[in-house]
Amino acid sequence: MIRINLLPQKRRAQKVAEGGQLWAVVIVLLVALEAVAFFIYHGNKRDELVAQKRKNTVLESQIEQSKNEVKNHQDVKDQLARLRAREDAIAKLQSARTGPTAVLLELARLLTPGRGPSVDPDKLNQLKRENPLAVYNPGWDARRLWLGKYVDELRKVRLEGSARDGEDVSELARRLSLSSYFSDVRLLPATKKFSAAAGMDLVDFQLEAKARY
Repeated sequence: MIRINLLPQKRRAQKVAEGGQLWAVVIVLLVALEAVAFFIYHGNKRDELVAQKRKNTVLESQIEQSKNEVKNHQDVKDQLARLRAREDAIAKLQSARTGPTAVLLELARLLTPGRGPSVDPDKLNQLKRENPLAVYNPGWDARRLWLGKYVDELRKVRLEGSARDGEDVSELARRLSLSSYFSDVRLLPATKKFSAAAGMDLVDFQLEAKARY
């Protein structure tokens, strides 16, 4: 009678089966780990995408706000330019109203007995010390001089009139030179002739100056 021992073969088959099951478990674990890693990676990327979209939304909102703020920029500039032009025009009109009027009032003071030019007192006192002949005569009788014509063109003033003598004309010129309202005073050649209306010889004079206003 022949006996066959199959126990070693069963053990080898069992070991092979166990080895196959182990590899299957390892493969399943690897697949599971890859799936988990994929889901983690996908989740991180999804969060990054959401964060980037949120940033883009904020940037788009800021850009739109900036566009709204500057879309009327040219209109605002044009409006400011119109306002500045209007202010300049008003200033020129105001200067034309007050400037020539102030100059005429100053001229009236110069020709009023007992009055004199508008001048800084310190400047006048210094001038008295340095050159007394350049100071106006407070006792001058302005009735010795008559103005017949006054022209103001672009602040260039021209005076024409008659006086009793040349000293009266010189006194007017001194007063104009000292006044804060006039500069560059210049006497033009004068002529002396008999006036039938006044019954005496008079000096016809012309004088030019620049008005300050």
